[in-house]
Amino acid sequence: MNKTGKKIIIFDDDEDILSICSYILEEQGWEVFTFTNCNNIVDRVSGILPDVILMDNWIPDDGGIMATQSLKMNEALKAIPVIYFSANSDIQLLANHAGAETYLAKPFDLEDLELVINTVLIKQ
Repeated sequence: MNKTGKKIIIFDDDEDILSICSYILEEQGWEVFTFTNCNNIVDRVSGILPDVILMDNWIPDDGGIMATQSLKMNEALKAIPVIYFSANSDIQLLANHAGAETYLAKPFDLEDLELVINTVLIKQ
């Protein structure tokens, strides 16, 4: 049962990250949707209309930057906060280039994940 009424989509091709993040967020009452690629991203996000999106930089096929930019160019989806996450050392630059609201460097601890998600929700 979705206790918070909040939905999140995680785009990452790392199954371990997807399962850990899903478990933690579902424990907190989130409804979690995961995808290992960003194909048809506008259709996927439109069908779910999440409160937050976690976007990996190295996601197949277009990559996180193009995927995030596609969402930010869509009038109906551009207000959904995107948290860009990557192990890349230039993550802040990549997140800015993509148009994401904020970023989270990998590896991250679970408190950081919760903090970043709560921060973008407060700003909405």
